[in-house]
Amino acid sequence: AGIQADIKTVTMLGGHAMTAITAITAQNTLGVQAVHPVPTDVVVAQIDSVARDIGVDAVKIGMIGSAETARAVVDKLKQLDLGVPIVFDPVMVATSGSVLADTETIAAFQSLMEIAALLTPNLPELKALGGEAAMTGPTLVKGGHGEGDRIIDRLISPAGEVERWEGDRIETSSTHGTGCTLSSAIATGLGQKMSMVDAIGRARLFVRLALRDAPGLGGGHGPMGHSQVREDAMPPGFSLNQITVGALDYAASVGFYKALGLRQIVDSPENGYARFEASNGATLSIHAADVANTSTVVYFECNSLDAWVATLRQSGLEFDQLPRDEDWLWREARLRDPARNVICLYSAGENRRYPPWRV
Repeated sequence: AGIQADIKTVTMLGGHAMTAITAITAQNTLGVQAVHPVPTDVVVAQIDSVARDIGVDAVKIGMIGSAETARAVVDKLKQLDLGVPIVFDPVMVATSGSVLADTETIAAFQSLMEIAALLTPNLPELKALGGEAAMTGPTLVKGGHGEGDRIIDRLISPAGEVERWEGDRIETSSTHGTGCTLSSAIATGLGQKMSMVDAIGRARLFVRLALRDAPGLGGGHGPMGHSQVREDAMPPGFSLNQITVGALDYAASVGFYKALGLRQIVDSPENGYARFEASNGATLSIHAADVANTSTVVYFECNSLDAWVATLRQSGLEFDQLPRDEDWLWREARLRDPARNVICLYSAGENRRYPPWRV
């Protein structure tokens, strides 16, 4: 978990990860067997080294190591005066249950909380920090430790709740590094000039997809599948994702695209529909029709579909279909290009690769 999850996350979301190691741990999916704190002066030297050379767009603080290091990190960040968002994940206990911060270190967290643009505690950590009433700045209250089949994450400020996100609990034991991943993903988004709400939304999607794609390694709390999350957690904007082409002979077209090396992920012969996935996550579909060239549709994916459509309409584009939720769990809008080709703009979120009808 820890620094490995941080680096993978930042890299997958398009950032360049730079690290200051606060402690060397011996850990696996079964637990933490040993912890060796890095001397405070070496931690500070690492921060100084990377910040003064390459520069910094955002900072994520995770396991801090000691109270002395916590105070020194604050002093160094103030001295550098980076003027960038700082995300503080107040790590106290590992996923396996191992304690990673003593009482003195937790007491020193206050100085880190004061400089953070966002705090990301789970429910036990929030309680140890004094509860919601003690939070003096924006705080993402993570609900994974709560009861029930629904996960509720809440962005709060001293003025009250700002935003909330809900999702079904993903039943998996591969949860090693979820907190590290989420906070690093948020920091990456903030460093890319995303709004706080958008950065959190993308980070949550990235975490949930990485949980679903976990490789199932180890005998305990296994690692997540960071490297398998492809275009699903893309930055703001849109991407050309899929083309649906006509098919006169369903079986022949399925055989053809399999022969090309595409992996079939949807097989619905009763509807004359099949979908295939390339190694980079892009998809191509076939749809049987009497006249093949009337059923070609080009798909562009965007997480912020409604806002995108509103912008395009303001620019003068006319839509055949405004955004609406479809039975296959995508939200779609449709328009045509000057040659009358069908263009579908859609948002799929977690259902891009994992709809219930997938093979």
